[in-house]
Amino acid sequence: MLAKSLRLATAAAAAAFALSLGALAQEQAPDALVKSVTLEVVGIIQKDIKDGDRRKLIALIEDKVLPYFNFAAMTASAVGRNWDKATPEQKSRLIDEFKTLLVRTYASSLAAYSGQRFDFRPLRAKPTDTDVTVNVRVLQSGSEPVQIDYDMEKHASGWKVWDVRVAGISLVANYRTEFDNQVRQGGIDGLIKTLQTKNRTLEKSTAGARK
Repeated sequence: MLAKSLRLATAAAAAAFALSLGALAQEQAPDALVKSVTLEVVGIIQKDIKDGDRRKLIALIEDKVLPYFNFAAMTASAVGRNWDKATPEQKSRLIDEFKTLLVRTYASSLAAYSGQRFDFRPLRAKPTDTDVTVNVRVLQSGSEPVQIDYDMEKHASGWKVWDVRVAGISLVANYRTEFDNQVRQGGIDGLIKTLQTKNRTLEKSTAGARK
């Protein structure tokens, strides 16, 4: 089952949606980028999506976040040793389904946004580094801060996220265990079908959510 992975993704989503890029993205350091866009996206939610409209949230994620996550690398890492067993077509389907799963999971988490604050930690990296980790703490009243670490890699098109760690637990590594179990039981096609079923369930939940 993917329940544990979904819970982890939901926790990560408290800040993960903030990693889109503005017009000057490539001129910003990764930590400055995360901070500026986090505040921008939170502002959009507070102003225009106060009712938790899932369709608006999905559109926001697709517009502001998707271009800056390396879903191919994330999916390959999550599938792990079984990735090389997949055909090119299966790999493409896995990437699409994994991306859809994360988008809908993030949307569910953002619908519950209730004024959490963010503590953006200084980046400990050299200007020449092309692989960095950006640290953010999510602050909630009455609860311990949640540590979110974004592993980011610089590409020709800018910085992209290839893993998210919540309280030290890797999102990709956590999915790897679940995916490995699914492949063991039903092969690559079995994993694809499991993801498709989960995504259909989330789609129905989105359709039934408050508009």
